[in-house]
Amino acid sequence: MTSDVGGGSNPPGGERAATGGSLTPLWVLNGPNLSRLGSREPDVYGVLTLADIATSCRTLGAELGFEVDLRQTDSEAELVGWLHAAADGRIPVVLNPAAFTHYSYALRDACAQRTADLIEVHLSNPAAREEFRHTSVIAGVATGTIAGFGAESYLLAIRAIAGRRSDQTAGAPASADPGGHS
Repeated sequence: MTSDVGGGSNPPGGERAATGGSLTPLWVLNGPNLSRLGSREPDVYGVLTLADIATSCRTLGAELGFEVDLRQTDSEAELVGWLHAAADGRIPVVLNPAAFTHYSYALRDACAQRTADLIEVHLSNPAAREEFRHTSVIAGVATGTIAGFGAESYLLAIRAIAGRRSDQTAGAPASADPGGHS
């Protein structure tokens, strides 16, 4: 299932290039089972729903100059397609790959093609959980990873992207290469 969570304004298919409007596009992409937040293991993932997180992300994003588009899918292929579209549009991404974190080389390779910041986020701290969750195939190609702060992880990622955008606008070097893979 695919969803534009919390009433975004994207067309079906979800591809929108960066626009010349006053707000900069920022995509918050979510992998499998995250549509179940609020009812799925609340002791691990909290009681907020993905719609609650979408509202917080959109509010903070607007304050920081972003038009936040939050999407969720259980489909690896769809998530890869969204990452390709973000790379083509030079759109920064906050990504919660969920279970794909640990084994999806297709998702990792799509993330490696990024042309703007990509922050990997997790609600829980995978390093403090079962051993199979300790490996992220995404972390090595992401700008950074934020984990273990619940829904606040998303907001911290948005703030990090905003801060890096400000640094880049001011001329401070944020990375040695355009993809940030140094």
